[in-house]
Amino acid sequence: MRSLVIIPTYNEAENIKPIVTEILSLTPEDLHILIADDRSPDGTGALADQLSAQNSRVHVLHREKKEGLGRAYIAGFRWGLSKGYDVLIEMDADFSHNPKYLKDMLEALKTHDVAIGSRYVPGGGTVHWGLGRKILSRGGSFYARMILGAPIRDFTGGFNGWHREVLESLGLESLESDGYSFQIELKFRAFRLGFRIKEFPIIFEDRQVGQSKMNKKIVIEALMKIWRFRMGASQIQPRVLPRS
Repeated sequence: MRSLVIIPTYNEAENIKPIVTEILSLTPEDLHILIADDRSPDGTGALADQLSAQNSRVHVLHREKKEGLGRAYIAGFRWGLSKGYDVLIEMDADFSHNPKYLKDMLEALKTHDVAIGSRYVPGGGTVHWGLGRKILSRGGSFYARMILGAPIRDFTGGFNGWHREVLESLGLESLESDGYSFQIELKFRAFRLGFRIKEFPIIFEDRQVGQSKMNKKIVIEALMKIWRFRMGASQIQPRVLPRS
């Protein structure tokens, strides 16, 4: 199962080498990394090129400008699909998603079409978060679950794995979201199409180096889009059979 971890970056010069080094040390040889850099002014792209030159498992996609997390992931998905990878995984550059959980991700994807590293199933959680952020995140996932009618505990989390046939069926070209709402829209479409989804527990630790790109405005905008997803749900009909 050829797997690709996609890491979008914008000003992650302090994190990119440590995260890549740890991923390579903990994962099998058939797992590769794609760094999708949005022309970071701090030199992240140049560091990524150095890492790629040192290890054939590391690849770099240089994007022309900063367009947001969703656009970066879509570009990464398209790159990975064009190269024939079987599994594509979303992962942050800042160690919020601990590389040790990649083993659990790959194990879940042996029997399911989508795997979600979940903060909100038994055994999962967060550390170094204030009360306000906890309420926004957990409340956002609860709100999405109630409005969309999908039994997904962590709708907004960004540590997710997809079999290629799922991404090929989601209609990447028609996705309209970014950030939090991008994660919600992807998962909701996969649910509506009938793919098998597995949540497994992770502990999410807030970044220790660099500046977070998340804020209250982004979360609120994402939650407002949920009604649009619900209104368009009738256009997303199950069209796949369970994987054998």
